[in-house]
Amino acid sequence: MGPFSFMRLLLSRTLETLEDTQALAREILPLLPRGAVVALQGPLGAGKTTFVRFLAEALGFAGRVTSPTYTLIHTYPTPEGPLVHADLYRLKQAEALLPQLWAAEEGARLTLVEWGEPKALEADFLLRLSPEGEARRAELWQVYPRQEEGV
Repeated sequence: MGPFSFMRLLLSRTLETLEDTQALAREILPLLPRGAVVALQGPLGAGKTTFVRFLAEALGFAGRVTSPTYTLIHTYPTPEGPLVHADLYRLKQAEALLPQLWAAEEGARLTLVEWGEPKALEADFLLRLSPEGEARRAELWQVYPRQEEGV
């Protein structure tokens, strides 16, 4: 058995336009409780950063959202609390960034991590973006950690 006893699919959508991605962000936001950690998975160009931009807008952030590929972590202030956006793509050992990421998460409304493994991040959710021809398939999974026996 893996590190998680199971994951539950919360929603699955086909994204054909930027408006579809924006609508997905607005639809998903109420499902993500304060302090949630979301692992974002998908190939280069799948729309991970674009999704984060629309989620930041839905939270009331009016500034520019960019990929943290080189800076590793960006924090965007929103009326609901900070939105933390990290990108682990360039790291050979993503675990090295975890202490910084966990420090940034403190008090955050949401933390979104591109190229992160849910287990290592102790993620609550996984958003998987997969190309389907000209469109993309978006799946939001709730991650359930394995329960310790005897607890």
